[in-house]
Amino acid sequence: MWPFSSSKTENTTAIYTREDRTKCWEARDQYFACLDSIGVLKPGDESKAAGKGACSKENKAYEQNCAKSWIEYFNQRRVIAEAQKDRLAQANTQAANATR
Repeated sequence: MWPFSSSKTENTTAIYTREDRTKCWEARDQYFACLDSIGVLKPGDESKAAGKGACSKENKAYEQNCAKSWIEYFNQRRVIAEAQKDRLAQANTQAANATR
């Protein structure tokens, strides 16, 4: 055992096949589309915004088809990408105002 690892071992399986990756991405896209339809940015906050059960079917498929590490990455990436869009829009507005 690696000296810096935790004593708790996690049973994870790697996604190796193209079909597995495709299923994961499709489930992610469906879940994120559901979140978009109810106006939720951060995955996991849908119950606060739209009530219990909102996007639960899509979330379940997402969790079943994707590795936990992928889910964490995709969820973080969704929030970061939205923040980057906001910053880019602000920068474009500032640039447009500066050229006048």
